[in-house]
Amino acid sequence: MKKTHVDVLAPVGSFESLHAAIEGGANAIYFGVEQLNMRTKSTPSITIQDIKKIVSICHVNKVNAYLTLNTTVYDHDKNLVKLILEKSKKAGVDAIIACDIAVIMECSKLKIPVHISTQANVTNIETVEFYSRYADLIVLSRELTLKQIENLVREIKRRKIKGPSGDLIKIEIFAHGALCMAVSGKCYLSLHSNNSAANRGACIQNCRHTYTVIDKDSGEEYDVNNEYIMSAKDLCTIDFLDKILETGVSVIKIEGRARAADYVIKTTKCYREALDAIANNTYTKDKIEQWKNELSSVFNRGFWDGYYLGRKIGEWNKTGESKATQKKVYVAKGVKFFTGKKIAEFKMESGNLKKGDSILVIGPTTGVKNSVVEEIVVDGKFTNETVKGESFTIVFPHKIRPSDKLYKLLETGYAQDYSVSN
Repeated sequence: MKKTHVDVLAPVGSFESLHAAIEGGANAIYFGVEQLNMRTKSTPSITIQDIKKIVSICHVNKVNAYLTLNTTVYDHDKNLVKLILEKSKKAGVDAIIACDIAVIMECSKLKIPVHISTQANVTNIETVEFYSRYADLIVLSRELTLKQIENLVREIKRRKIKGPSGDLIKIEIFAHGALCMAVSGKCYLSLHSNNSAANRGACIQNCRHTYTVIDKDSGEEYDVNNEYIMSAKDLCTIDFLDKILETGVSVIKIEGRARAADYVIKTTKCYREALDAIANNTYTKDKIEQWKNELSSVFNRGFWDGYYLGRKIGEWNKTGESKATQKKVYVAKGVKFFTGKKIAEFKMESGNLKKGDSILVIGPTTGVKNSVVEEIVVDGKFTNETVKGESFTIVFPHKIRPSDKLYKLLETGYAQDYSVSN
């Protein structure tokens, strides 16, 4: 199938997500380590020691690996910055995503490619020109419209603004996932309220709470529009991805390093398919509706189109929980796999599993594999149901491992929450 020239950049917060992103069709992934990335609090499982393994897995699969080092950096962080960058250089990381000048300068010394993070809040051509001496790719501010993005790309070509590689500067924008109420993710609310700095990757997400306004003169309390007034819905651009491509961007980024592997594979797959459909002139309303249904099935806070189409104000949540149309419930752990017969053995640890159930198997090497239970065998006998404490086998088309977890998928009853202004 013909591919578009636009890359899909997928989020990785675990090895499960890494394999999910690769299987979903990502051209590149981004991940962070230690406390100098913007998801320190929510994705603690990846360490400096994992950098080499992640890069190796990516390169075997012809996928680029980008490491995020995009927090505020203090003087006492400099040794850790150097250690991370030296390990990244040695491992062959394809680029460092950064916004702090100290990090950018250190990358320049070590000759490591740099991508300018959205935290740098790049919104005009002069800023693009400034960063071009250090980086070949810039992630633009999330608050720009498609028209503004198109004008920036046009100016880059007109002025022939090139990065260190000698190629024209490439532009990356966010396409899907959580949107922070702060400008390009620069927020101090968590720091002021709980001394937990969002700009150091330690956001407690108190903007996602519901708040009441009090009239101090009368003492009256008001819930503002009955909404979570600082908690934006998730960005979703699958409806107008063709318009995004017309701006000339080179990379679309999926947000979600703190989200589960099933979210990663589903979102990556949908946007990969949509880009390919645009390239093949098969980007239809029916396909868009199908992708929207798939995207709605995994974690989301409802969808809106961000500021790309000219919005002046955001769309806010009316609830604090996910609006996914499906939820996964953990029921069993992997035991062994019989390769010749494609039989997987599991041990039930919670609830029950029945014939006809839709399931997901997720693991750090397996990634995300889905199937439907066609038959269950317990103690050598076929049965319609297995329960907690029992060992059982099922026919499963993919290899499973003892580190894998089996989930059954349940409908939540949520209707698709999706709005666009085009």
